[in-house]
Amino acid sequence: MLIVMHHKALDKQIKAVMDAVERMGLTAKPIPGSERTAIGVLGNKGYVDDTNIRGLPGIKEIIHVSKPYKLVSRDFHPRATIIKVGRHEIGEGKRPIVIAGPCAVESEEQILKTAAAVKNSGADMLRGGAFKPRTGPHTFQGLKEQGLKLLALAKKETGLPIVTEVMSTENVELVGEYADILQVGARNMQNFDLLTELGRIHKPILLKRGMSATVEEFLAAAEYIYAGGNHQIVLCERGIRTFETATRNSLDLSVIPLIKELTHLPVIVDPSHATGRRSLVPPMAKAALVVGANGIMVEVHPEPDKALSDGPQSLTIPGFEKLMDEVRKLDTFLGY
Repeated sequence: MLIVMHHKALDKQIKAVMDAVERMGLTAKPIPGSERTAIGVLGNKGYVDDTNIRGLPGIKEIIHVSKPYKLVSRDFHPRATIIKVGRHEIGEGKRPIVIAGPCAVESEEQILKTAAAVKNSGADMLRGGAFKPRTGPHTFQGLKEQGLKLLALAKKETGLPIVTEVMSTENVELVGEYADILQVGARNMQNFDLLTELGRIHKPILLKRGMSATVEEFLAAAEYIYAGGNHQIVLCERGIRTFETATRNSLDLSVIPLIKELTHLPVIVDPSHATGRRSLVPPMAKAALVVGANGIMVEVHPEPDKALSDGPQSLTIPGFEKLMDEVRKLDTFLGY
């Protein structure tokens, strides 16, 4: 439930409403706005009888919110959230960011060469997996802490902020020492212990949509992090599993404008995992920006044919340079 106060409501009236909510055994969360204060009511497991509060002075409107996500919804937070990472800003009205790099960190030479190349082409951040959740146990699982150290070296060489995945609660502190943004992969979108732990830290989280997750489940997962106190969340659409087998997944671009209607959190697109095919990454990356994505994340490798993971969907360095030339033109067309 959301209680909207009049713009002239007094502090004592706001406090009286919050006290009344607390007496009902619920949690009252004030949401200050530029024109008026709203009070979010949390903790209810069903419909809330508002009889005891509806007549209190200062209340303009009471809105019953039935969604499983509240704090990340536009109902509770109408103004778009901007996530700051170093000098970069992610969100509504900001130039879309570009995150690029290999699926996995394989060696010092590979990550440094890729980092320098994507930096020279205009990427804003470097991605690279140190811990890799793979479908089969016999495939490359990542260099783990050594991979994190190599990412740190790449950051030192290029100045690019680091985006890398965290897979378990045990590794949150370790990954947090190196990463500027901690990524939650599609397979972990509903790892609620991990989401809860990430709610306690003070670093941005990149939350990927699960392979078969609905939009409601996706935003409910973000709610776990937000409710824990960490409000720095970037959502990522990376394709969902459908009956189609021609591509790795089905990229659901329709959810980009939809999610922007439903939540105040920024949303980016990963066309590499969505399509699984190098030739499809550039057109889908540009399409994502046209429909309003706040950024793209693409995989780049110096020698994709020799990559230890996801080579077929990784752009070559010249291919990424070409994409960035096209993205700059598109940014100008879109008014950034």
